[in-house]
Amino acid sequence: MKLLNRAVVTTFSITLSAFLFTACSSKSVNSNYNEIYKDTGNKNINNSPAMHRATMRPYSVFGITYYPEIVPLGHQHSGIASWYGPTFHSKKTSNGETYNMYAQTAAHKTLPMNTIVRVDNLDNGKSTIVRINDRGPFVSGRVIDLSNKAATDIDMIKKGTAKVRVTVLGFNGEIQNANSPKVDTPQNSIGQKIEPAVAPIEEVQIIEDDIVVTTVNSSQSVTTSNTKALTSNIALQVGAFSKIEGANKTKNEYQRRFPSKMVEYVNKNGLYRVLIKGFASENEAQNFKSNNGLNAIIIK
Repeated sequence: MKLLNRAVVTTFSITLSAFLFTACSSKSVNSNYNEIYKDTGNKNINNSPAMHRATMRPYSVFGITYYPEIVPLGHQHSGIASWYGPTFHSKKTSNGETYNMYAQTAAHKTLPMNTIVRVDNLDNGKSTIVRINDRGPFVSGRVIDLSNKAATDIDMIKKGTAKVRVTVLGFNGEIQNANSPKVDTPQNSIGQKIEPAVAPIEEVQIIEDDIVVTTVNSSQSVTTSNTKALTSNIALQVGAFSKIEGANKTKNEYQRRFPSKMVEYVNKNGLYRVLIKGFASENEAQNFKSNNGLNAIIIK
């Protein structure tokens, strides 16, 4: 969640819930979840036919329509990964579960919920395995939004993003379940170290799915940088409105775009200012503004 965990998108102070989207196109897609669905008896995840039926429908975000689809076991695609953390911890994911930043989950725009994927960091050769339980990230070139734990596994917390390869390992929360569509064995076996990328990675437009995890270990702590971001007063002002309707609409649009950040509006002297929060420093806010092409004002 999924998240745009972040880190950007989705998968979410306001999580982009697939349950809210309805079919918006007659385009034919490979979205028959019966091809891969089975009841594994795992009560820790939401894996019902009703959930798949809802989350495999086409949906639109920012005027772009996404078409969830089933891909073969071993399918690979590359692009940029981001991550999302404390701001969305305990919020709902797109498949109706509760986001747990300490769990091995992620948001993806098109993969079926509960798809298991391996994410290889092409910059340092580190890898992690996650379950999809949220939709996002809805930022051009970004293919997956990792949980805090998964992002830590591949050492991308500090940088925020990384070039990655995503490989489908299984469905329904299992690796290589018997109902999976078949394809050739992935190029890299699980746990095998891969060489860092030499040439630029071709960014593939895909759509992400959501998956869940529930319980949280209260003894686990949040990273220092995330703690600073939660307590910092530094924010980006992306709009100011005399009417609350305009502020609320803008707030929702930016929250969908940047689910890893907290977006809210504040009323000051009759003016509703829309703010993006979650920055540990002014430099971080400036970089976020520049990287996303925002016409925003940094406030403290």
